[in-house]
Amino acid sequence: MNSLNYWAKRQPNREIRSIFFGGGTPSLMTEAAVNEILNTISKLWTCSSKLEISLEANPTSVESKKFKSFRTSGINRLSMGIQALNDNDLKHLGRLHTVEEAKYAFNIAKKYFDRVSFDLMYGRQHQTLKDWEKELLTAIDMSVGHLSLYQLTIEKHTPFGDLFAKGKLLGLPEDDTSVEFYNLTQNICNANDLPAYEISNHAKRGHECQHNITYWKGIPFLGVGPGAHGRVDIRHKRYLTEAPSNPEVWLDQVQKERMQLFHCESLTNNEQAEEYIIMGLRLREGVNLSNYNKLAKFKIPESIINELINDDLITLDNQILATTEYGKVLTNYIIRKLLC
Repeated sequence: MNSLNYWAKRQPNREIRSIFFGGGTPSLMTEAAVNEILNTISKLWTCSSKLEISLEANPTSVESKKFKSFRTSGINRLSMGIQALNDNDLKHLGRLHTVEEAKYAFNIAKKYFDRVSFDLMYGRQHQTLKDWEKELLTAIDMSVGHLSLYQLTIEKHTPFGDLFAKGKLLGLPEDDTSVEFYNLTQNICNANDLPAYEISNHAKRGHECQHNITYWKGIPFLGVGPGAHGRVDIRHKRYLTEAPSNPEVWLDQVQKERMQLFHCESLTNNEQAEEYIIMGLRLREGVNLSNYNKLAKFKIPESIINELINDDLITLDNQILATTEYGKVLTNYIIRKLLC
């Protein structure tokens, strides 16, 4: 618990509103480990009466057997990485579970948690719009209030990225078809009372993930475990923190109380302002332009804002700047225009 004690000295008198066990396979932790972490946090800080405690889990029988003990430990929200409801695609995505196992694990999760989310990818190889419509409707029938729906994107320096560069990743949708996938997703979710509160996250009212909203709104957060990133305010300055991703290196530094070695650099006001736009425009509610102007050294030119409004890409109402439904699929373009 050295890492938590280290940050408690530097971030005292804070209220904890959300805790997220994520990255890797946190659901492989023991109940005792979860209890110790949560008990330590409650001793070091004040916890909100509405504290959200989320845990990421894989839908395997090994992990689903522990769901009851996690609920007893205090976890009150579960996020499951299902990714597809098609066995062939699960195999291509490198997942170790089957659709049957995923549904079984999800049904167990629903017994113990009022709030359970799972994620799916769409725009997969050789997937048709009809395929996705059927799969999404099945997912909505299963869901209990929250779905994370990501369009498959290919990143450089990843296994998929390497295959794509070699021309071995066939059957991916063209840009126009990708837009059709996105629009179909929005239409189906809206019709089923699961609107997008963020580009890739859909929820019924009251089921939004409060922890992730922290990131998108630019609120400070601690990153504690191996590879964890954070944004903390110290003496009126915002700092970016990053713990070593190698668990052995991380543990060695924590045991030797050398957390100051974690990469930590201050963010300029301009960098904070850029992050605020980049993250905040993902939200349906948009960003407060006044907040941006307070952080940035200069205002976004009126001509740029008017151009985006005239192109039906954004709206601006009482200083709240948000993307339109049409503009949502062009968010990256809008961000580039605003920050140029």
